Amino acid sequence: MIEVTTFANAHVAVFGLGRSGLATVRALKAGGAEVCAWDDSPERRDEAEEAGVDLADLYSVDWKKMAALILSPGVPLTHPEPHWVVRMARAEACEVIGDVELFARENLPNAIAAITGTNGKSTTTALTGHVLETCGRTVAMGGNLGTPVLELPRLPENGIYVIEMSSYQIDLSPSLNPDVGVLLNLSPDHIDRHGDMAGYIGVKRDMLERQSANKISIVGVDDEDCAGIFDKLKTAGRKNIVPVSVTVPVNKRTAVSGYEVADGIVARHDGGKKEALVDLSSATNLIGVHNWQNAAAALASATALGCPIHDAAAALLSFPGLAHRMEYVGRIGNIRFINDSKATNAEATARALACFDRIIWIAGGRPKDGGIETLRPEFGRIAYAYLIGEAADEFATTLEGEVPYAVAGTLEQAVTMAAERAVEEAKCLNGDAMPDTAVLLSPAAASFDQFANFELRGNRFRDLVTGLSLLHREGAVAGGQA
Repeated sequence: MIEVTTFANAHVAVFGLGRSGLATVRALKAGGAEVCAWDDSPERRDEAEEAGVDLADLYSVDWKKMAALILSPGVPLTHPEPHWVVRMARAEACEVIGDVELFARENLPNAIAAITGTNGKSTTTALTGHVLETCGRTVAMGGNLGTPVLELPRLPENGIYVIEMSSYQIDLSPSLNPDVGVLLNLSPDHIDRHGDMAGYIGVKRDMLERQSANKISIVGVDDEDCAGIFDKLKTAGRKNIVPVSVTVPVNKRTAVSGYEVADGIVARHDGGKKEALVDLSSATNLIGVHNWQNAAAALASATALGCPIHDAAAALLSFPGLAHRMEYVGRIGNIRFINDSKATNAEATARALACFDRIIWIAGGRPKDGGIETLRPEFGRIAYAYLIGEAADEFATTLEGEVPYAVAGTLEQAVTMAAERAVEEAKCLNGDAMPDTAVLLSPAAASFDQFANFELRGNRFRDLVTGLSLLHREGAVAGGQA
């Protein structure tokens, strides 16, 4: 645990008592703060009391005495409207911040890498940590990925913190000044919490703009919004900006200095000279162009943090993968089963579909705005679709006449039907199907109609697939890397 000392002997309110909120309460109390904690959920309050947390209804506290409100990132700060607790705090000029801000204010002697973007944050965070550890560094990973930042251990002075940052966390962390800041990509997401796309982009940009001039910013420059942020930082005179590109032809911004990936080959441009570093095309746990972007950003981060570049590049190939993100589960013949349950929107699923020439697709759940209309350019890759959950009828309407499909209803039925099709295809081809054929769970929808979260959906898919009698699992990582 990282004790929070900056509010010693002060009164501090904590709202939101999930895992990060409970960690915040413990860290503040360990540092000497007087903590008032609350949550709108009676169940969360009961769990907090069982964990030894003293509760205080923040409706009735004296906000004039509060030095700060520490807000869970899941609680609305500005949109669609500020939560009642935010309004009460602001009415008394009480600052509203998050747990990452508390971490930042401790001014630890360690280097910090902070990673954000719409898609790929978790994989890039895990990849960066893996590369650093493989190169002999002491690392702690957390933030939006798994472990709350204040639950991480205090590291020796040469240790490195690798933190995944959501837009909500950035909004609540005005003092965060990471040694390496990474912005992977931007596409519409969480618009309800930021007002509009401009607001969402602005929050992501803030993390890099807050960095000191001597810090390093790594920016994926293949989408228009990120390229605009890169150009704005360059125009403002920032020197330590590293572009990453996976487009063909390669983005012009990487031509002098930066990282590019073409046909799986990661190369670095330095002073106009190009050096090929590693071939990712056969890396089982880094399938797809989007994962090549993640890998290039992780390589750039680890190198910026002092790892020898060739050692760091080689370390990418031993990455064990991250559960539910293009996770290889096994195969029947040469037809792979891939768990991409984390793909809860069409943008993420588009990246997954682009990885294979021929796909038996399992999709559906609770639909999001826009459905799967934007996936039409990838329909030619889909041999058959099995649709599940509340989105099944909507997705069927979109696929009608273009992609053959069946409404399976449940994930269990979809896996059974998809496996039967895979077995028949493997038999017809004597087990010699094209190597880029896959049974792909990439739902393009939320899980909440049938599962509490995408992790449980992915776990169920993995369990169902590993129970198939004809499945071969060599090369699969048990459960991925959580």
